[in-house]
Amino acid sequence: MNHQGVLKAAAEAPAANAVAVFAHRDFALFWWARLFSSLAVQAESVAIGWQVYGLARHSRGVEQSAFLVGMVGLVQFVPLFFLSFIAGASADRHDRRTILLICTAVEIACVSMLAVFALHPRPDLLPIFVIAGLFGASRAFLSPAAGAMGPMLVPHEALPRAISWSSLGDQAGSVIGPWIGGALCAVSAALAYGGSAVLYVAAAGALLGMRTNTRPLRQPGSQLEQIREGIAYVWNNRIVLGAISLDLFAVLLGGVGALLPVYARDVLDVGPHGFAALRSGPAIGAAAMAFALSRWPLHRRAGHWMFGGVAAFGVATLVFAVSRSLMVSVIALAALGAADMISVYVRQTLVQLVTPDPMRGRVSAVSGLFIGASAELGEFETGVVARLLGPVGAAIFGGVGSLLVTGAWALMFPSAGRKRQLKAFAMVRCRGGRARRGRSLYCGQ
Repeated sequence: MNHQGVLKAAAEAPAANAVAVFAHRDFALFWWARLFSSLAVQAESVAIGWQVYGLARHSRGVEQSAFLVGMVGLVQFVPLFFLSFIAGASADRHDRRTILLICTAVEIACVSMLAVFALHPRPDLLPIFVIAGLFGASRAFLSPAAGAMGPMLVPHEALPRAISWSSLGDQAGSVIGPWIGGALCAVSAALAYGGSAVLYVAAAGALLGMRTNTRPLRQPGSQLEQIREGIAYVWNNRIVLGAISLDLFAVLLGGVGALLPVYARDVLDVGPHGFAALRSGPAIGAAAMAFALSRWPLHRRAGHWMFGGVAAFGVATLVFAVSRSLMVSVIALAALGAADMISVYVRQTLVQLVTPDPMRGRVSAVSGLFIGASAELGEFETGVVARLLGPVGAAIFGGVGSLLVTGAWALMFPSAGRKRQLKAFAMVRCRGGRARRGRSLYCGQ
């Protein structure tokens, strides 16, 4: 079945078929592994943010402490930046499940060390930053391997729904994980790190239960040549480049994750449980949207939905910036997450459907680098702006910036905005170096 037929069938399938992908045993195990890993990452992230901000506030003001929380994002992004392309090529040369198991083992070691440091009455900040950097290096290899392995576990016609369910699992972890982290942080940071370690172990167990061969076909050429092919594929496809770069700059400017500890403690004064509620807000909206898309895949006016979603992201950020009510803030963050999920769905569907399996690791690495830049580097940018404008000013700056980026990208990438159906994004794969129809950019044309 060609790509247009796949997308049309996925869009028109009845809602009752939405869970059919779980009939594939190894996909179900992979889904549980991603869920447990997402829970662990979010709980660990809450613990690090809360601990770093609390330690910093013993000797520093609000703005300086917010800056240090943003530095956690920077130290996680630096290894992601330098290792992403190597990691993507590795995912196209080595067994992907093995890579995930190694990365999960590293994360178990990282969170265990954090638990040990948290038992100290006044732990130093430097070891926390060092471990956060090691964690970032592990995620640099895990992300492209996970993104490339998922499509290997289901038939091609089931891929759109599998992508939606994978996103839903990630977002469900992002909803529940902060609550776990916040509740355990209320007792101690060490307990929160211990809970994360248990969840990572559960993820490793699910991966060990898989039986599908996840080693990609070995491609000719050096690792450097393969990295260049992956970059060229994304760079030459203006629709894919526009979609992932729109998400990059919108979230880079508009992300407020680094400000949540500040808002919880010094703006809204809601404590660790309120902080957990704020952390869960974006994931609640994203999970609800992911569930809706798993039942009713986006089919028409994809370009308008993508740009509209990013604009709504900016508006929701502005509402959060000026809110002084926990309920209003959580609702605004939920709206923010739902809007962002639309662009995530469009981008992931594009990348997975049109990319051949031997290149998925490299293309996922490029996409993952954009995502990592918008998340970890975005936290650093927010911390810097908060140092200059204060936390509320930084949030307002982010909302306005997202709206400006939406307008600029609509002008720079008009072809993306004109796409009325998601199936129109699909390109027919080439055979023998030539495209059968249209333009197949991964063939170098």
